[in-house]
Amino acid sequence: MKKLLFSIIALLFLNLNTQAQLVPDSAKVDPSLRGQYQLMIAKSKTINGYKLINPARLGAFWKSVSDSINYNRKQLISIKVKLAEQEKAVATLKAQISGSENALASSNAKLDEISFLGISFTKSKYNVIVWSLILVLAAALAIVILRSAKFIHEAKYRSSLYEEIAQEYQNYKTKANDKEKKLARELQDERNKLDELRKK
Repeated sequence: MKKLLFSIIALLFLNLNTQAQLVPDSAKVDPSLRGQYQLMIAKSKTINGYKLINPARLGAFWKSVSDSINYNRKQLISIKVKLAEQEKAVATLKAQISGSENALASSNAKLDEISFLGISFTKSKYNVIVWSLILVLAAALAIVILRSAKFIHEAKYRSSLYEEIAQEYQNYKTKANDKEKKLARELQDERNKLDELRKK
């Protein structure tokens, strides 16, 4: 009970004392909120474990806190506006990059594309087709050359056989002609002999 009475008396005394000191402190060392708070705590009086704070200091501190909050809110709104603008700019840049990438992919596809007889091929497919055709044609040419060589060899062989047969036929013809002439002479001789025998 004594404590309560003593606290009430102290509060009244301090209230009278604080009303006399409504003028804010001009000797603030640190103007930040932390500095104002520490000054307010340092200048307050403690009675029975309770801090008695000057209302002028508390009002000034509250005004500083409100001003700081309002300033931070304005800064936050400004930052949000800037952030929204930057997000728009980023979205625009992303769209431009996407368009550029699509254009680049399209130009790369056109560079990698070859049109032959109205049919579009990629360079790799075109190279595969061309080299396949070259290999097929080279194989066909090799087959044709081998067959041609075989046919040429066969033709030479048959030609040599024909020449041999022709030579043999020519020899036979010459021999037959000589034999015929010989037989004709012998026949003539025999006729002549026969004629002579008849004349006698």
